[in-house]
Amino acid sequence: MKSYRKELFFNLPTRRGLRNITREVQAAIDESGVREGLCLVNAMNITASVFINDDESGLHQDFETWLEGLAPEKPYSRYHHNGYEDNADAHLKRTIMGRETVVAITDGRLDFGTWEQIFYYEFDGKRQKHVLIKIIGE
Repeated sequence: MKSYRKELFFNLPTRRGLRNITREVQAAIDESGVREGLCLVNAMNITASVFINDDESGLHQDFETWLEGLAPEKPYSRYHHNGYEDNADAHLKRTIMGRETVVAITDGRLDFGTWEQIFYYEFDGKRQKHVLIKIIGE
């Protein structure tokens, strides 16, 4: 069995942002040489998320609106965590959207359902963050 590890680095210029990373993940699979196996993709920071969904701008705005309704950024004073930081909402949003995703690899390709894509969602940007890609298989 082969094992391959790669990191992607991000520094989004905004506090929150969504980025489709499907191509980068597929490139890592190509580099790995794995034809059949599994690909784990996870955010390596507690204020970011990796998830699978549709790449449609209206849906992306719906995520933002929905998450802001559940865990509004402001007022910062509403959160106990914010004694030293102003990112408690980012921790909550990450918990809702999830840390990672696992996708099957079949014949060297991500084995997706219709419209599925992999996204990195930043909730506390303006600094360097990273994502781990871990591939195992034959």
